[in-house]
Amino acid sequence: MIDPAAPPNESPNLGRHVHVLSSEALQPGPATVTEYPVGFTGTAGEYFRLWIVNIALTFVTLGLYLPWARVRNRQYFYGHTWVDGQNFEYRANPAALLRGYLIVAALFVAYAVSGQFERTQWVAAVLAVVYGVGYPVLVRQSMRFQAVNTVHRGLRFRFHGTTGGAYVAYMLANFVASLSFGLALPWAWYMQRRYQVEGLAYGSARATFRGDVGPFYLIGLTALGLTIAGGVVIGIPLVALAATLLGSFDFADINLANLAASAPFLAAAAAGYLAVLVLYVVGWQYVRGATMVYVLNNMELGGVIRTRATFSPWRLVWISVTNSAARVLTLGLASPWAAVRQNRYVLGGLTVRAIAPLDDFAAGVGGETSAFGEAATELLDIQVGF
Repeated sequence: MIDPAAPPNESPNLGRHVHVLSSEALQPGPATVTEYPVGFTGTAGEYFRLWIVNIALTFVTLGLYLPWARVRNRQYFYGHTWVDGQNFEYRANPAALLRGYLIVAALFVAYAVSGQFERTQWVAAVLAVVYGVGYPVLVRQSMRFQAVNTVHRGLRFRFHGTTGGAYVAYMLANFVASLSFGLALPWAWYMQRRYQVEGLAYGSARATFRGDVGPFYLIGLTALGLTIAGGVVIGIPLVALAATLLGSFDFADINLANLAASAPFLAAAAAGYLAVLVLYVVGWQYVRGATMVYVLNNMELGGVIRTRATFSPWRLVWISVTNSAARVLTLGLASPWAAVRQNRYVLGGLTVRAIAPLDDFAAGVGGETSAFGEAATELLDIQVGF
């Protein structure tokens, strides 16, 4: 379904291939590679109107409208993302999601209430253990749900990752990363991204990941160095500020009550918290951006399609930090603008490269998807609720 928000007459080249070039990168032998730039036509003003209505309806219905709001938001971004003149579709069923949300809410209430009483604390412990043990299954079901509800050219994506693979990527890898005091964390990132990519399929065409673990360690070390350098740059003036603010404090009469009530102490604590928050956003957003670029540049689909990402992780860090600041300063009202801004930048730096026309490719792999149902299982719905 073509979104009327971006008719082809207004943007004839949006999302369509722009040139054909010779390449040996995709497969041996002579081949021509057609590049299809990804286009995004959403606007902040248009999305704000959708977003504010969703917020109002969610508030009025005491949260019951939340699944519909989530689906409508995602449909907006999918519907305004174009490749070769065709946009994506998101076909999740909000009613199915609502069942999952209600079940999750009931479990959360049971966990919170049972933890308040000594006789029922074992219930909270059991629920926590069940969630921890079942977390990889929930991740897998979530990926299956998102994939099967993503459609392009009338053909659904799929996710074929196994439950065993999910436990290796999301339980064993995280456990090893914890035991190694974070030294194995980049390896855990690698295992999780490989599981995500290699479980993905477009129709019957399976995705493969050609990346290695080494670049993930380089990304982790860069983020660590960035955080340390930022800590030094921010920490020195912060210490000076704290010394100035606390200079007049009477430490001879110190106790927890008057320390917590002291204006200088509160100001220093707030500045410290803000600094830690900024460092976290910078470091983690760099990891996310750099990982995204590396994964997109090292995945292929059915031996026919590859993606190429040219956006800068550093620019993405700047966008994320300024977006966060805009959200805080506007009490959240800038959230639609921030979301559109980030999506436009990322998608504007993404290209799909294929050695066959996408119409022919979709027609060739579409035969095996007709039996794949749209409805999610109860467990899948629960994961989406989480």
